[in-house]
Amino acid sequence: MTSLAERVDLVIGVDTHKHTHTAAVVDATTGGTLSELTVSTDPGGYGELLTWVGAIRGGSRVWALEGGGGYGAGLARFLGSAGEQVVELDRPKRAARRHGAKSDSLDAVRAAREALAREHLARIKDDGPRAELAVLMAARRSGVEAATLAQRQLLALVTAAPEELRAVLRGANTTVTVQTAARLRTRSAWDRQTVTTANVLRTLARRVLTLQDEARDHETAIGEIVRSWRPDLLTQPGIGALTAAQVLIAWSHPGRIRSEAAFAMLAGTAPIPASSGMTIRHRLNRSGDRQLNRALHVIALSRARYDQRTRDYIDRRRAQGKTDREIRRCLKRYIARDLFRQLEHGPLPA
Repeated sequence: MTSLAERVDLVIGVDTHKHTHTAAVVDATTGGTLSELTVSTDPGGYGELLTWVGAIRGGSRVWALEGGGGYGAGLARFLGSAGEQVVELDRPKRAARRHGAKSDSLDAVRAAREALAREHLARIKDDGPRAELAVLMAARRSGVEAATLAQRQLLALVTAAPEELRAVLRGANTTVTVQTAARLRTRSAWDRQTVTTANVLRTLARRVLTLQDEARDHETAIGEIVRSWRPDLLTQPGIGALTAAQVLIAWSHPGRIRSEAAFAMLAGTAPIPASSGMTIRHRLNRSGDRQLNRALHVIALSRARYDQRTRDYIDRRRAQGKTDREIRRCLKRYIARDLFRQLEHGPLPA
């Protein structure tokens, strides 16, 4: 495989921030810095960057953005619409630069040189249905978390509430407790503490119900997008709309991830050797995209319970002396491999 230096003349590293972006143009052959510029994060600033780069030197070029899915998303879209080649780099770990100099210009130069040093570079994730799923999943997740927090607060208050309220709410399951609390009405015979507690319980309960309704609306929209974009995923055992959406968000589009091994590494399912002496073992990989890893975990649990082929596989691996944790690691790696092949090449043959 040819290196980036053999394919382009210039690499423009960009250190992205909320209000400004700092770019550095690096010669792909020598690695030397040719020019630097800081612009505002708006269309005017993006256009200034493009004009500035064009005036430096002709030839082919690639943009290497740190945080292309966050602060750099607007610039990535602008460059993509202008026909520019854009790749994404992770922000450097603090430990990696702890003993080195730090500035926006230096970070931009580092980004360009890191792109030159890598054999494989990730393309920026697509907009369209992937971006829609990303915002819907984020909104649903925050709604579910907020509803859970409000529900816990409600149940804690019920435990210590005045007896008049506990008598109404005692003994019911959580769903009924929330619904009953949402309909609470104060009574003239109650003292001030009881009235205040009842009002707070009603407010919390209605908040829970509202947030749950919002989450369901988001889930419906997520299902519609998945069914219109990649309905083939939903035919696979253990995969529902939410898990399919999380997989699609991470994958984005064909060619972005170079191989099924890279997809497994992204998902945190690539095995990590943990052998010693005559014992050959691998341990769980706790790095990568944890939301994607969680989606694969949910798929694995569902298949272990309901898919006969998966249950037979688990029995065979147990007979070989594998622990449940090792079996789960193997199963998630297998699922990642199959999903990547399906995502890249279309539905798997029956």
